[in-house]
Amino acid sequence: MGGGMRPGAGVRNTPIERASSIDMMQLASEVGPAPSQVGAILVLDAGSQVRLGQLRQALAERIPSIPRLRQQLVRAPLGCGRPTWTDDPAFDVAGHVHEVRCSAPGTEDDLLRVAADIVTHPLPPGQPLWSATLVSGLKDRSALVIVFNHVLADGMGGLAVLANLVDGASRSTDTGFPRPSPSWWQLASDALTSRARALAHLWVVPSRVREALAELRSSDIPAAPRCSLNRPVGSRRALGVARADLGAIRSAAHAHRATVNDAVLAAVSGAMTTLLAHRGEHVGHFVAMVPVSARTDASAAGLGNQVGATPVALPADGDWSQRIEAIAADTRRHKGSSRGASAFLLAPLFRGLAWLGAMRWFTEHQHRVTTFVSNLRGPETRLSLLGATINEIIPLVYPVGNVPVAFGILSYAGTITVAVIADADACPDLNVLVDGLQHELDAIRPQQTFEQEPAAT
Repeated sequence: MGGGMRPGAGVRNTPIERASSIDMMQLASEVGPAPSQVGAILVLDAGSQVRLGQLRQALAERIPSIPRLRQQLVRAPLGCGRPTWTDDPAFDVAGHVHEVRCSAPGTEDDLLRVAADIVTHPLPPGQPLWSATLVSGLKDRSALVIVFNHVLADGMGGLAVLANLVDGASRSTDTGFPRPSPSWWQLASDALTSRARALAHLWVVPSRVREALAELRSSDIPAAPRCSLNRPVGSRRALGVARADLGAIRSAAHAHRATVNDAVLAAVSGAMTTLLAHRGEHVGHFVAMVPVSARTDASAAGLGNQVGATPVALPADGDWSQRIEAIAADTRRHKGSSRGASAFLLAPLFRGLAWLGAMRWFTEHQHRVTTFVSNLRGPETRLSLLGATINEIIPLVYPVGNVPVAFGILSYAGTITVAVIADADACPDLNVLVDGLQHELDAIRPQQTFEQEPAAT
């Protein structure tokens, strides 16, 4: 089934869409035993009757609004620059939209196991890098698991994709698909122009290096302490979820002149301390690597990756109030740097390591990071898909290198959902971590806020 999309009639001068330097960094980083795939679980209304054929038809009608979902990443000839995003003339929505049946009794734990399997199953190469899987057989809900390779979009881009797939979004009537691939001459000319433009802007390099170093904070963040939370990851994943009321977390955070992100980071630190105590270990702090988007917003027409990263020291001792105040004071000191600036240094570093064949060794032996924590602000009101209300969105992230536990935070319709995804072999006691995180979030209570303008979320 191709969704009724007609081939274009010889469109000329097709704009050339290159993979960005950050996209190339993402590709270089994909050296572990499991693919670098992210996504979300859309948990739908209990009793909703979404059918596979109905879903395929609806997505076929909506996908033209998201050009990247019908494009494949194609390597350019030697000397013709970075790979290009090119329309896939063989695109067939049926090849990307599937259905699986959850094993009985179809509880949330069963859904999470299915989602963990789906997100670690490699997407077929040579075609658009995404999939949507309808999960049936659930006890009191239905769900859709959307997965895409991280090179296709960052977190904010993923939200833009979702916004164009749900009910009520504006629709494209694009009839020019598939657009022809650019010729060798077009690619070579475009690459030459891009290189000339880069040379003309060499004067900005020193300032961009300073901004990147400021975001990476290499001089004031301690190394991650040696503990069992740093060991090479394998290919199996386990997934758990904790939840909290967004309003309560925001109110409590603002009472400490902090952000929602600071509040959840303090809870994450407490949960990891609980996990290490269960294992008979103790450390004084953790280091979380937190993605920082260079975007102020995102659209389905401009996907790819525009994200850097900054390390945040998380104190392991003290109660939640003490931890959040330390984290907030630290993050306030570094709010002046350009968002996403660190990618200017990280992109060439990771690509260089990949070229040397040392990328996997580097990621499995680093001692700077304990965990990854991503935080996205989702829609404030509930969305629907094929008439079924989306009750919850559970983000899917991935551990990598020697960081076997990662946290994905998403606010949606007044609720904060924290997905904890871990290497199943390195973290067989994931339930201790998730229970500890839920306990930390439950213990956060709104307090009297300061009278000045509250901190941004």
